[in-house]
Amino acid sequence: MKLNTLVKTNTPKMRVGRGIGSGKGKTSGRGVKGQKSRSGVAIKSFEGGQMPLYRRLPKRGFKSTKGKDIAKINLADIEIFLKNKRIKTEDEITIKYLIDKKIVKRKYEKLKVLGTGDIKEKLKVKTDFISKSAKAKIEKAGGSVIVLNKPDKITPDKKIPDNKING
Repeated sequence: MKLNTLVKTNTPKMRVGRGIGSGKGKTSGRGVKGQKSRSGVAIKSFEGGQMPLYRRLPKRGFKSTKGKDIAKINLADIEIFLKNKRIKTEDEITIKYLIDKKIVKRKYEKLKVLGTGDIKEKLKVKTDFISKSAKAKIEKAGGSVIVLNKPDKITPDKKIPDNKING
């Protein structure tokens, strides 16, 4: 490879508006008159005086940002995993434990235990959220439940400290 024999790939930028001999003189490739020939024009979805399409169409649906990273598991599912010996009764059930056993996908950061189904085994559960029925069923079977990072409920009689409001 010789540098003096290479094919040139970088062409110089076209200089518009430099006279009729340049090939891009007078109107500089913008055509004649009108709004689009002027500078500073951005009319992407403008349809004249008509209502634009994006405003004519109805708004549909709602995407909640809450609860995206929460894995939900029912007591019936836990019972099945116990029968299949994928979960041991002496182990503490946490989100990390369920991810290690490949029961829950890695994308989840928190765990919520729901009360559908029954549980017969004595379990130790460490979870971020739990339904009242699930907690009652686990404790009835002789197990224990630990709820992590339980947020304080703000009631009208409780006052929020000033330092928490302003950051």
